[in-house]
Amino acid sequence: MCCLLRLPQLFCTCMAFSLVVDMGILRGAIGNWSMSIWCFCFAMTLIISIVELCKLQPRFPFFWYNLPVLYACYAALLCLLAFIIYATTHVHFLPYGPYRDRAITATAFSCVASVLYAMEVACLWQYYELSEVSCYVHTMPGLLKVLETFVACLIFTFLSHTSLYLHQPALEWCVAVYSICFFPAALTILGNLIGWEYRLPVTFPILQFLLTLLSVLLYVSALVLWPLYQFNEKFGGQPQRSNYMDCIDGLTYYICTWDEELAVAILTALNLLIYVADLVYWAHQVSVGTED
Repeated sequence: MCCLLRLPQLFCTCMAFSLVVDMGILRGAIGNWSMSIWCFCFAMTLIISIVELCKLQPRFPFFWYNLPVLYACYAALLCLLAFIIYATTHVHFLPYGPYRDRAITATAFSCVASVLYAMEVACLWQYYELSEVSCYVHTMPGLLKVLETFVACLIFTFLSHTSLYLHQPALEWCVAVYSICFFPAALTILGNLIGWEYRLPVTFPILQFLLTLLSVLLYVSALVLWPLYQFNEKFGGQPQRSNYMDCIDGLTYYICTWDEELAVAILTALNLLIYVADLVYWAHQVSVGTED
């Protein structure tokens, strides 16, 4: 079933990419970003399909059965995100005509691709339920790590404009927090893919508990400092969206500055909740291990 889903996945991502690639200036920054997502998903799906069709899995130093489901989770989230952001922040402002129709069709293909990747995840999870093969993404901490890294990547996307934070040391600290917390989560996923979690000098649950606790504390500081210095006039922030000139223009092909600041604040709160859930899980694991 998963192999049968690969062909429509390739078709949808290729169509979404092809429909917007020659739109020129009307593609905009959001279009370039969405197009890069569709191109990445198409390339990765093609590589995974070739490896499985040619039976090259044993040539890789990690467990191959972990990679497809991990990638399918990220691809489903990425295509869904591209569908939402491209439709709400770009397509809505395009003038009526063939380019608008093509952009709408591209978002439709992105939505269908997200559904297809989600179906692949469900199919692989069903396989892991019926077999004795263990999969890191098929566990609660694995899913939480996927969400943590995905939300962090979204934050980095909105922080691509350095003017959002370079004028305040407190905001630079927030960017450092996002980077510091991202790398341990990404390394945890990589370590579980290649089976390094059992080679650590410290017990894995204790290490994860300490790292997650540190991430929670750092994200709490970012959740306080980012809105304070972005939206409070006493600290140089702008509480009103209308104070930004790029937010007044009704025909923009990018997300305005105030919207980017608000998106980072919301995503910071969301990732903090995910880290708290992760902390509760590892605190329970450590307590159970202590009792044993």
